[in-house]
Amino acid sequence: MPEQRLLKFYQADVFTEDPFGGNPVAVFPDAHGLADHQLQQIAREMNLSETVFVLPPTDQAAVVRLRIFTPTQEIPFAGHPVLGTFYVLAQLGLIAAPDGVTRVMQECNIGLFPVELHAREGQISHVVMTQPKPEFLGPVDDMEDVYKIAAALGLPKYAITDMKWPIEVVSTGLPVLIVPVRTLTAVRSIQPNASAIMDICSRFGANGIMVFTTVTVEPSATVHARMFAPSIGILEDPATGSASGALGAYLVQKGVVDVAPTTDIVVEQGYEIERPSQILVRVESDDDIIKTVKVGGQCVMVVEGTLTF
Repeated sequence: MPEQRLLKFYQADVFTEDPFGGNPVAVFPDAHGLADHQLQQIAREMNLSETVFVLPPTDQAAVVRLRIFTPTQEIPFAGHPVLGTFYVLAQLGLIAAPDGVTRVMQECNIGLFPVELHAREGQISHVVMTQPKPEFLGPVDDMEDVYKIAAALGLPKYAITDMKWPIEVVSTGLPVLIVPVRTLTAVRSIQPNASAIMDICSRFGANGIMVFTTVTVEPSATVHARMFAPSIGILEDPATGSASGALGAYLVQKGVVDVAPTTDIVVEQGYEIERPSQILVRVESDDDIIKTVKVGGQCVMVVEGTLTF
């Protein structure tokens, strides 16, 4: 009988300070020696939107290399898995994070990006990641496509056609279709059609659809959002760091929010699936040129376990 392998793992909820809120991520701090098919099997077993496997970096500028898997496939980049992983590594003492701000580099499948660990009184207060510069990949102009998007979301046409901002594909690492919606009631009433959303995402080269409205549940929030990504195995995501970075860039470029050299945005997400999340987005820009997009938030540890196989 082959020898069993024991793998320690941790689960953190990201973009929340409360257990059972935010977006959960499973983190395996030592994934050396695992084959690709084993990584995918483990991610499917964990059955979370993402599972992260920590490996030694191939670039000496980085402290670790991350591989990120959904239950169905590997993805090159994501938001909450990166934040949750660095929170776990710092909490375990695998990355030194004294009080103040510690800046390190992470390696993922699309390159090297900075991560900031903010610590106070020996605890990680929040984690911030810098995302790739935004790419605006084109608006959806054809009204027939707009109507199909509304139908895929279970919304009446006017909910998205009476907007002064365009539907557009934007990427800060992963392309997402940004859809402005008139009201909070409309956003909360969405009934996603998974197959229709997959067809739309395939047509426009997006990983998912992120809808938003400027009407919010919490007074402190800037926008209320929902994210649907069935093509990568996630019907609805409770908190999406990569898409929130793209959304923040969109809000600044389109003038949806008051723009300053540093524009701070709070995205609330996950309320409809009982995992309320607060995602902090900081967009630094010079006139109409976006220079950096950062996404951050709080995290909390909820599970420690051992996988046996």
